[in-house]
Amino acid sequence: MTDRLQNNPRTLRPARDAGPGIPPTARQRQDVRAACRDYAARCALTPPLPLDALVRHGRAALTEAGLAHQFEEFAAVILSNELWRPTVAAVPMNRRMLLLPQCLRLAPSCKADVDPLGLTCRRCGGCAIGDFETEAQRLGYVTLVAEGSPVVMSLIQSGQVQAVIGVSCLATLRSVYPYMEAAAVPGIALPLLQDGCVDTSLDEDWLWEALYASSDAGGCIDLQALRTQVESWFTPEAIDDIFGDVAGPADELARAWLARAGKRWRPLLTVCAAAALSGQSGEATGELHTLAMAVECFHKASLIHDDIEDADASRYGEQTLHQSHGVPIALNVGDLLLGQGYRLIAQCGAAPERMAAMLLAASNGHRDLCLGQGRELAWTNMAAEKQPPWHPRSTGVPPVLPVSDILEIHRMKTAPAFQVALELGAIYGGAGEDVLKALASYSQALGAAYQIHDDLADESDGGLSILPSLAAERPDQDPRAAAEALLSGFKRRAIDALGGLTNVALKGLCRRVLAAIFNDLGRMGCCDDHSR
Repeated sequence: MTDRLQNNPRTLRPARDAGPGIPPTARQRQDVRAACRDYAARCALTPPLPLDALVRHGRAALTEAGLAHQFEEFAAVILSNELWRPTVAAVPMNRRMLLLPQCLRLAPSCKADVDPLGLTCRRCGGCAIGDFETEAQRLGYVTLVAEGSPVVMSLIQSGQVQAVIGVSCLATLRSVYPYMEAAAVPGIALPLLQDGCVDTSLDEDWLWEALYASSDAGGCIDLQALRTQVESWFTPEAIDDIFGDVAGPADELARAWLARAGKRWRPLLTVCAAAALSGQSGEATGELHTLAMAVECFHKASLIHDDIEDADASRYGEQTLHQSHGVPIALNVGDLLLGQGYRLIAQCGAAPERMAAMLLAASNGHRDLCLGQGRELAWTNMAAEKQPPWHPRSTGVPPVLPVSDILEIHRMKTAPAFQVALELGAIYGGAGEDVLKALASYSQALGAAYQIHDDLADESDGGLSILPSLAAERPDQDPRAAAEALLSGFKRRAIDALGGLTNVALKGLCRRVLAAIFNDLGRMGCCDDHSR
């Protein structure tokens, strides 16, 4: 690699010292890298880690190696690289992106064309961009020479790109990292040695090494491929293949309800959790297909019952089942789907001990959901009691529950939907108790956060909301601000719960689910956004 670069003379650029926070010599940067590599190997950390955790561990790595703390932010980037390196190496090169900054070019003499999507290099040999881009494209990479283009995140979210190798200054890496961490994007970041968006440079050997990294090890789920496969399972024909001959009018309605529109998050979570733990990220087996169908049966049954209890008139842009066919028929179809779900688990082909564990997980989730819904229905009945205006106990408003009671209802009602889907896939994939415990903690925090987020999005739906309770218990605080703080706290609890997972693919999946639900992924800014 080095010989080839020496045969391609570059235009001389002004010599610039390393910027703030960057070790000034190549030897010092290698020392930091060695310290981070050793620390990562010994501490068995699993990515993704939040930025504050990376900085903390980076500082610890420097301390153990006797190196200066002034480089802790640089060390955090390098430590993240070492944690992600095996996963990036396992991603096919045609599913990786190389992202280079325009400031690597020699600006005054550069003849490249620049448009809203980035820079189109003319391969003049005056800077490193042409060399890196040419070789990366030969290897199959998607390449982009741009600063924070929204194209990057759209490609990541679409599944076309599963890993990113990027070059940028520390300030940009600091601002972009939360997006990458939220999306659980495997990545290797090469810090520029200078900032200021002009005449910058990097340790080029480090970038060549990252580009050629290759491994047969697992660790990356092809989420888009699995999503496409799961969606194909819910056509009327595919449902008939699993259920067999139609057994009567109730069965016919149940199948039609299963085929209705939906995000299919829960069966997808089941399939992805199993794939992550089994190391098989390709096409899901027939057994897993059956298990995923069971999860969707449970979900669609809960929607039928929930629509009845909440007196909702529409779902998916159509009439709810009880509106179109009456409450008795809707209740029966919901019960039938529950029975189908348990039957499918028993027929999925898993080993007896795993099947028993899956049935227990599903029944526990079903029980918790009903208990949580029962508490909310009790509140609804109290709220619906009509007292004459002159009655001494008449308040004119529904009773306000303590915040702790509402959070418990949220936990019981919403957490099981995520927990059962993840646990069934994890158990099928051979998860131990430590994994199931982490998934339970994650699901409970996620469920609470989900309901608070829903309360903030729609205060006027007439249902149980945490906002009036916060207003009553914390009169000195704005209730929306208090709810936002609670939401942030539960999201953080969910992220912290993932610290108990050592499987990179499963941890990444859960982190991406959290980001997707709360729309934490946004446009990556330009390299000078941090200063605006």
